Parts: sequence; C-alpha cells; structure tokens
Amino acid sequence: MSMRTAVVTGASAGIGEATARALASAGFHVVLGARRLNRLRQLAEELSGTAHELDVTDVESVASFVDQVPECHLLVNNAGGARGLERVEEADEENWHWMWQTNVLGTLRVTKALLPKLIASGEGHVITVTSIAGHEVYDGGAGYTSAKHAQAALHQTLRSEHLGDPLRLTEIVPGMVETDFSLNRFDGDAERAERVYQGLQPLTASDVAEVIAFAATRPAHVNLDRIVLQPTAQYNGSRILRR
Repeated sequence: MSMRTAVVTGASAGIGEATARALASAGFHVVLGARRLNRLRQLAEELSGTAHELDVTDVESVASFVDQVPECHLLVNNAGGARGLERVEEADEENWHWMWQTNVLGTLRVTKALLPKLIASGEGHVITVTSIAGHEVYDGGAGYTSAKHAQAALHQTLRSEHLGDPLRLTEIVPGMVETDFSLNRFDGDAERAERVYQGLQPLTASDVAEVIAFAATRPAHVNLDRIVLQPTAQYNGSRILRR
C-alpha cells in the first residue's frame, strides 16, 4: 500500500506543527500549509514532507496551494485563531472579519477545493479543529465563538451531505491548549497571555495532535464524529479550577 498523503493547514506552529509530526510518525506523507514558509520548509525537511505557502483568507493562495497537491487522503483543517476579547457593544469589526475569514471561510475554501481529491482517494478523511468555543459562549468572546460555531456547523453539515461517500469527518474540540493562541489573541501581550494558563495545567499541542493521529488511523469503517478534550481542571469554557 502506497503512503497516504495528509494536508495540514496552519502547520508552522502550535497544534498544526505537532499534528504534522504525529501524522508523519503514523506513516503519512505530510503536506504543510501556512503563511510562514521559512518555518514550514524546515519542518518539512525534518519530516520528509512537503511545504507550500498558504493563506486560507486568500482565494488565489488556496487555489495555488491545492494545485500543488496531486492527491489527498486526509485534510486537517487547523488554521484559525482569535483576536480580541471585547464585549459586543465594543466589538472591533476588523477583528470579527479576520476571525470569520480565517476560521469559517478559510475552512470552507480549503475543504471545498480538496474534496474531489479526498473522495477520489477512496478513503478520504476531513478532520477539523474547532474549539469548545464552537459549542458554548462566554462574555467577550462573541466574535470567536460565533466563528467557531459556524465552523462546527459547516463541518457537521458536510458529515450529512457526504453520507455514503468514501469520506470520514471528525471534529476535534479542544479546551485550553497552551500555544501562541492567547499571545496572538492579545496582540503580543505576553503577560496577559500567560495569565490565561495560570493555576492549572493546560493541554499541550502534542496532546491534541496525538488525538488527531488516533482518529486518522482508525479503520476506514470507523468514524469518530466528535472528540472533546480538555484539561482535567476545566469543566467547560467558563468553569475552570485554578490553584
């Protein structure tokens, strides 16, 4: 059996980078996409993979990326993120626009473009990394939670629309994961980002990546529809035990 190809978006750091490593260890040829091409090339060389520049908010970038992927068995929609933590009455529309472009339309663009190749593989699999923010809401998070709710709805709709096709769909729903997520959300404010994880042991990017690799390596007739993983100190998006 020839090596299967896995595409990972947002692969230059955090969960995306860890996922690329986990999938390469599981025997996939990994095709890595992100905007930071220099970091991607180093990772691809280390993993004997392939790196292509990808900005999921740019239609032409997505088209160029997909043209360079001759076949695809697994797509991991990981690109995404949050900006700001303002109440609705103080919402920054530019932040909202970026979050919807990245989390929702970015997922749509890449998935839509790769679906023919995924189905043609005979054993396609789409894994989308959403968030518990895609199933709950919290004060100050409307921009991000609304985008993640939409991303989750998109993914769940695909599961129904492609019932009977050789295509599995898995939603990965992480809670608190210590990556550069909060640093990006707070525009580089390291002190504020560190406070998010104080008093508890959050998940790591590798924790999430191991779950993604597990889902990706189940037999073809097994579909893990949704996997929620959180630190033991977290009950939901707003109830967290800090010591």
